[in-house]
Amino acid sequence: MLKSILRKKIIKKRRLKVINTGVISKNRFYNLLKNFNLKKKIIGGYFPVNNEVDDLDLLNELENKNINISLPVIGPNNTMDFYKWSFNDILNINKYGIPEPEKEKLVYPDILIVPMVAFDKRLYRLGYGGGYYDRYLEKILIKKKTLLIGLAHSCQKISRVPNNKYDRKLDLIITEKHILR
Repeated sequence: MLKSILRKKIIKKRRLKVINTGVISKNRFYNLLKNFNLKKKIIGGYFPVNNEVDDLDLLNELENKNINISLPVIGPNNTMDFYKWSFNDILNINKYGIPEPEKEKLVYPDILIVPMVAFDKRLYRLGYGGGYYDRYLEKILIKKKTLLIGLAHSCQKISRVPNNKYDRKLDLIITEKHILR
């Protein structure tokens, strides 16, 4: 199935099913990350849109524990970078209507929380098709080892995500029901 058709199908399914889907436990997520010496790490999150898993509570919990957090900012030519952010900071709205932090302190997250449209048991994700995360992952993984964690609703799991040489497997995918490794 073409990625574009698959995206439309899963986004519609997610919109209809997400109301009855549980939430990802902040404690479960934090306990999973405790072994990574979080005080010295930068966590990259995202601002949820289109019924994506809401990671803002997770990010708030991390910030309350004095852990550095960051959000992406869209750049030219479908590029993206992460900038340090706090819940006390102002957000700007980008061309897609997604809030972004000010471009003040560029960071390279040690742990990156990744949104997705769909995923499979092989830990591949299907995004929205702009290639923002694919390009960013290629760039950051050259600079440093980064733990890639996908967040999704269990209803987004499909049998096989079509993938090519540009697609990267994630290290973990967390849903309200399972942790895939």
